[in-house]
This record gives sequence, structure tokens and C-alpha cells, in this order.
Amino acid sequence: MEKQEKIQILKDIVAIKSVNGNEKEVAEYLSKLFKKHGIDSSFLEYDKDRDNLIVEIGNKNSEKVLAFSGHMDVVSAGNEADWTSDPFKPEIRDGKMYGRGTCDMKSGLAAMAIAMIELKEENAAFNGRLRLIATVGEEVGELGAEQLTKEGYVDDVTSMVIGEPSGYAGIVYAHKGSINFKVESQGKNAHSSMPQLGVNAIDHLNDFYSRANQLFRSEIHTDEVLGDFIYNVTMISGGEQINSIPSEASLQGNIRTIPGYDNDLVIKKMNELIDELNQKDTYHLTLSIEANKISVKSEKDSDIAKIAQQVAKKQVNVDIPMVGVSGTTDAAEFTKGKKAFPVIIFGPGNETPHQVDEYVDVDNYLEMVDIYKEMATTYLA
Repeated sequence: MEKQEKIQILKDIVAIKSVNGNEKEVAEYLSKLFKKHGIDSSFLEYDKDRDNLIVEIGNKNSEKVLAFSGHMDVVSAGNEADWTSDPFKPEIRDGKMYGRGTCDMKSGLAAMAIAMIELKEENAAFNGRLRLIATVGEEVGELGAEQLTKEGYVDDVTSMVIGEPSGYAGIVYAHKGSINFKVESQGKNAHSSMPQLGVNAIDHLNDFYSRANQLFRSEIHTDEVLGDFIYNVTMISGGEQINSIPSEASLQGNIRTIPGYDNDLVIKKMNELIDELNQKDTYHLTLSIEANKISVKSEKDSDIAKIAQQVAKKQVNVDIPMVGVSGTTDAAEFTKGKKAFPVIIFGPGNETPHQVDEYVDVDNYLEMVDIYKEMATTYLA
């Protein structure tokens, strides 16, 4: 495939406004691209206009399966007036392509798709299968990865590469888990001049706030790769008007977990704290878990990790370390499959995901096509 066609493919999918939805249009674009090159694909519907895409090439009789994966959704561009150019009309300036999703992570997805097409056209001999899994809803709950895992699409995978934007700073083999939670406090309205007639929901919520901070911040829990466990309350609301005792209050927060202080343990401790506080007269606190993504710690010296390092060294002459990160990925769902397999996160990009003037270096994007191709042929040799 010519260089300009590869660049145009990325421009085309960045121009598709798949902000927290509408992934079907991206899936259909890629499906037509694969069909043009003689490769079949299939859709798995998540919701209206939200389809996952699955593509496979290689020897269907082999038990060795390398999965490439990337998500098709992007986050909001925010105030588009803050951008130097329209975030959904990608522009190339000084060797960088600007636009929402260029970095996170349509460049990784496009590079994987093009790598598969070129390998098919080169009649690459595989002792196995190469499967592309393009997901919906990664940014808002890893929805597609969860669905695909439950429906068995990773049950036979032996290694996985997720094309999130790592650049050449590091090949990720571990990341923290993530919990989004909400605590609601129910009280009773009264006039502020007669508080004894009401129940102050904010006071009770504040008790949880203080106790939870003490519980989760009094000790440091750390992992040698991923660093410290993190607990944060990020949103608080409550009350109806200034001269009324509030009958309702709530807080929301995000927790980043590590293998030694994991999601199950943290949720158990939060429920115990809620139960303890609710023993007090007039307290009515409830906890809801709105996202529960486990931490991932794969094999640092797995075959696919070693291959990625070796191929990158050969292709771009860079020694890339194996690292862990705080952010979660679709790996948190894919690793819940029936059997364990090593996973790495390695794709074109930088530190501009979710930012104004997000971009990807065009050379990095194009180089990753060749890196993915050699990774696949080496792993499936």
C-alpha cells in the first residue's frame, strides 16, 4: 500500500465523529477496506450504531492466535474553538497529524488494519491466525471488550497486542485497575432554624468522606511496577437551598488499584465502612460501583513482549523498556477470558490523548505498520 493511501485511511477514520458512540461507521469503513483487499470481516452489535468488528487471516487449523486490538470510540473534543484546526478535519503540520483520536487511538487501529492487509497481499505464511478485534466503548467502560470476552472471542487467543498510544517510551505489560464509585446519603428536610427536626444528609456523607480518606490513605500500598494505590473523591453534591437542611447528598470518586490491594478487597472495605456507619441512628448511606476494572500484570518476558522489543530495535533502532502505567485499557476485560494469555500495549502516539490539539507523528504511525507486520510474522512463524 502506498504511503499516501495509509495516511488517507487514518484521515478518513479520524474524520468519523465516533465520540462515545457511532463506532459502527468506523467499523463499516474498515470492513469495506478489508473487503476491497479480499478479506472478510464480521460485526458484533453492542447497541444501535455501535458495532464491534472482528477480522481474521491465517491458518484456521492452528491453535496459535495473535490478537491485535484497538478501540474505535474517542472522547469529546471539548471546546472546538480552542483547537488550532477542526478536530474532526485532520490536518498535517510539521509531520504531525492533528485531530481527535489521531493518538488515542485511531492511528494504532489503522496501523494494525493496514498491517493485516499488507500481510495478506504478501501471502505471508502463518503457523497460526492473526485476528483484529476493534471495540466499542473503551473510553466509557470498556463495553465492547467486556461483551466480546463474555461471548468467547478471546477464548482461543494465545497472545494479544493492544495498539494504545505508547510511542517508543515503553511497551506496557501492566496497568492499574480502576473503580468508579458513588456514595449517596439520604436525610430529611427541615428549616435551617430548626435542624433538630431534620436529618442532615451532608453531615452523614462527610462522615463517610473523612473515614474513607483515613481508611485508604493512612497506609501506603505499592507495587514495584505500578506504583502506589490511589484513592480520590472527585465530585460532591448536596442540598436544595441555603436555608433548608439537606435531605440528599452524594459524592463520586475514582480509585486506582494494584494487584496487592485489588478491586475486590477495596470494595469489601468500602461496604464494611458503609455498614458500620449505617448502624448509627438516622444514617442511610448507599454505595454503588459504576465501573470495576481490574489491574493487569502480564508476563514481562513473554514471547510477544520480547518480539516487540526485538522488532522495534531492528526497525527503528530504539531500545524500548517494559513498563507499567496507571491508565486502564481493554486488557482489563480481555484478561477475564477463559484462559490466561500475555498481553502488551504498544502503539503509535505520545502524551496528547484527550488534549486539545491531539496529534500523532506521521512517521511513528507509518513505522508501526511495519513493526506490527514483523511482530505478527515472527510470532506466527
